[in-house]
Amino acid sequence: MKFGVVVFPGTWSDKDCLHVLGPVLGQEAVPIWHQDTDLQGCDCIVLPGGFSYGDYLRAGAIARFAPVMGAIKGFADRGGLVLGICNGFQILLEAGMLPGALLRNQSLEFRCVWTHLRVENTDTPFTRLCRPGQVLRIPISHGEGNYFGDDETLDRLEATNSVLVRYCDAQGNPTPDANPNGSRRNIAGVINEGRNVAAMMPHPERCAEAILGGEDGRLIFGSMIASLAERQPAASH
Repeated sequence: MKFGVVVFPGTWSDKDCLHVLGPVLGQEAVPIWHQDTDLQGCDCIVLPGGFSYGDYLRAGAIARFAPVMGAIKGFADRGGLVLGICNGFQILLEAGMLPGALLRNQSLEFRCVWTHLRVENTDTPFTRLCRPGQVLRIPISHGEGNYFGDDETLDRLEATNSVLVRYCDAQGNPTPDANPNGSRRNIAGVINEGRNVAAMMPHPERCAEAILGGEDGRLIFGSMIASLAERQPAASH
């Protein structure tokens, strides 16, 4: 499979994502510069973490206007897989490709800690290797990860099973104490109703090797690889 990792000025998780997808998981992975509109025939696009354009205005607000985003929107409209991580989540929200918004952490502090996530939906290309209700241990690193939506938006997310992962304690309970940033309903990641665009604030690329303290991130990337492999025969006919 071929993965494209988008690089904006201020992106810093691109090398981590390229390392995990390439040397660790054995896939072809290439960087895609924010001014490019050629997605290089990639099967999946990853928008990694960082501070695109220094987070001026709002996190992701300038990046949404980059030339590459028009290409990514067209790619997603054709059913292509897109994953946003941290700043990538912020960018996808600003671009209107996912519902809701991300506000400053409730604590007004930058949080860089390990979190527990309960998998809410396994019927997606991003979580298919997980068990329903499985608790993953994946770190966060952000200052604007407080997921917000009005009641109508959140109710629709719940009704369409579009909450991907939720902050929880080690036993899988989505308690206030387990919520590191004040996100409404402990939401840590969402997916669109078309099931091909997803995003999460935690960083799976930071926990895909045992030497880093955990390997739960492999389940996210492995799910994507398995989903793309399943698509290939259909695409070749």
